[in-house]
Amino acid sequence: MTGFLKSREAILAGAILALLIGVASRFPAFVAPANLANVFNDTAPLIILALGQMVVIVTRCIDLSVAANLALTGMIVAMINTAVPGLPIPLILAIALSLGAMMGLVNGLLVWKLDIPPIVVTLGTMTIYRGIIFVISGGEWINAHEMSDSFKAFPRASFLGLPVLSWIAIVCVVAFLLLISRTPLGRAFFAVGGNPHAAVYTGIDVGSTQCAAFVLSGMLAGLTGYLWVARYAVAYVDIAGGFELEVVAACVIGGISIAGGVGSVGGALMGALFLGIVKNALPVINISPFWQLAISGSAIIIAVAFNAASSRTKGRVILKKAEHAI
Repeated sequence: MTGFLKSREAILAGAILALLIGVASRFPAFVAPANLANVFNDTAPLIILALGQMVVIVTRCIDLSVAANLALTGMIVAMINTAVPGLPIPLILAIALSLGAMMGLVNGLLVWKLDIPPIVVTLGTMTIYRGIIFVISGGEWINAHEMSDSFKAFPRASFLGLPVLSWIAIVCVVAFLLLISRTPLGRAFFAVGGNPHAAVYTGIDVGSTQCAAFVLSGMLAGLTGYLWVARYAVAYVDIAGGFELEVVAACVIGGISIAGGVGSVGGALMGALFLGIVKNALPVINISPFWQLAISGSAIIIAVAFNAASSRTKGRVILKKAEHAI
């Protein structure tokens, strides 16, 4: 119990609670259950993407192409829907997942087979994917009246009081909890990020494990692409522009170490919820939404400083123990 109270998840939970209390003191309706459900639904795309980004960062990589992947997949499925309005939703979901996975695989193979730094690869593919959107769409928007009703209705449909979009985020959280804690692949992610040289001696293929992380991240980006376009009923070139930085921010704030090997599903979830609440709360208490950028940036710096301080503390403890041993 004491260990949990000192964990990043507990600290973030306390920060979120303090934030909610502060907002409620000025606008009590914000903490009404119905409104909190809406806030969670607004944050659901960030939660889904943060989970995929988490496994990538844990393996000592980073995926800056997630928002571009989201946008390209969303545009493609929207174009398919306008051409074939009667296409079943399960097939649309399968197409979105497959497209996202393929784009993630491109990133993974470039990092694995050509040994190009992940930040360079994903910056490049981010630009390429955005360019492809413009080429296939001609810069034109696809608006609500061009999309079928079933296409738009799926993420908005209510089940047990929550939209399907929220339930998909919850299912993704549970699935990643099982993946990380119960499967060899989940353990391999942390082994590769913690010490890639030692991982090789245990029989883990570092390159293929990192590639698998990119594929997972891409799949979730593709899924979110359909959900985003269907929920907001619009597809265009700059959809989710800059959202990749918010995804990385959610992970870093949630305690996922950029150095790799450290992180948790709970941390990614809490980091996304913190940013989601900040984003929704600022307009309510008459603070410009542009302050969100400053708050997010400050939170990232504090989180990185916290990680660095924790690492230094652990190092000093080990050194003192070694001195006593001598």
